[in-house]
Amino acid sequence: MAGMKVLLNQARRHCLTKSHCHLRPPFSKFISSESNAIPNPKPESVPIQPVSYSIKPKDNQTETPPPPPQKDSATSPIWTREDIRYLKDSPQSISPVSYPTRIAPLPEYSVAAPGGEEDKEREKGTAESVNPPRPRAFRRLVEEQQEEEQVKVPFPSLIKIQNKDKKPPLDLTEALKLVKANAKRNFDETIEAHVRLGITQSRSDLIVRGTMTLPHGASKAVRIAVFAEGADADEARDAGADIVGGVELIEEIASAGKINFEKCFSTQQFMPRLFKISKILNKHGLMPNPKLGTVTSDFSRAVKEAQKNQVKFRMDKSAIVHVGLGKVSLPDAALRENISAFMNAVLLAKPAGLKKTSKYAGYVNSVHICSTMGPGFPVSIQSLSKAVDQYNKMLLN
Repeated sequence: MAGMKVLLNQARRHCLTKSHCHLRPPFSKFISSESNAIPNPKPESVPIQPVSYSIKPKDNQTETPPPPPQKDSATSPIWTREDIRYLKDSPQSISPVSYPTRIAPLPEYSVAAPGGEEDKEREKGTAESVNPPRPRAFRRLVEEQQEEEQVKVPFPSLIKIQNKDKKPPLDLTEALKLVKANAKRNFDETIEAHVRLGITQSRSDLIVRGTMTLPHGASKAVRIAVFAEGADADEARDAGADIVGGVELIEEIASAGKINFEKCFSTQQFMPRLFKISKILNKHGLMPNPKLGTVTSDFSRAVKEAQKNQVKFRMDKSAIVHVGLGKVSLPDAALRENISAFMNAVLLAKPAGLKKTSKYAGYVNSVHICSTMGPGFPVSIQSLSKAVDQYNKMLLN
């Protein structure tokens, strides 16, 4: 029945558009008695012809192109922006959305509305409840920090390092005169020598150390101890040793834990027994050592040399030997002889593993002499070599 109504409506519209069109009696009867009449089970079909009209263009205007065909909403689904965000390969693109910019009005341009003071007081109260007011000391600190940040700091400029000119090496006699001239303290300063050696620190077998007797200098009272028994002990007593003993002396030192002597000598037979007190002797640097000449059988010569002005020297971790060679009050000739004896002892203590053709090349790099509180002066290797040769000739004569 509903389809029949739609068909009649379309036929009526078609007849109204054409003046010559008129309904046939069956249709008029059907329309007049629509509610009571029974439709024909096979009605005749009326052909419907579509009508299209051309749009007349307006004056001084070009024809507008026809609008693009709209897609059928039934075939293509309508996606929202939120739905398209979760699609991996979506044929539709998300159109950008631009929002108008909002600028907050400044306080001086805001218009006072009725009841604005009450709103301001209410907002102030809520702000104070969220952010309570800070103490004055904190505010002063913040203000000081802001002032410091505002202070303009000048751009740092690079300072050129002025390289100090190295002093040229001097002759030994001239260097001694300059050292004495710069020793201006109110006590008798000591003349010191500092020798830089060309030995690598990693080589533990290339250690330079030794003992020497200065030809000139004030001798000091030194207590000497000798570990020996029998004839060697009698020889040490005759030479002038202060303490002579064997196993009894070792037991006494081990029980007391201290010593009362400055020099120590021993025979080769007593060396295994001295390991009992080796910690005590090493603490004072008195453990007998064949390299230092403290393990010997000629006690008469060893004790007499120990009673003289003996000096020990040893290379430190930076391969430098430091030693004192006399007082400033000594004459220049005596100091020159002491320095020559020291350099001769350094050459004799040259390690065997250091293979060089010359005495000084690759072994002695530089030599400086100074007083206790004065500046240092470099000494030329040539003048030192001449002084050592003269000292050896004097010993032979």
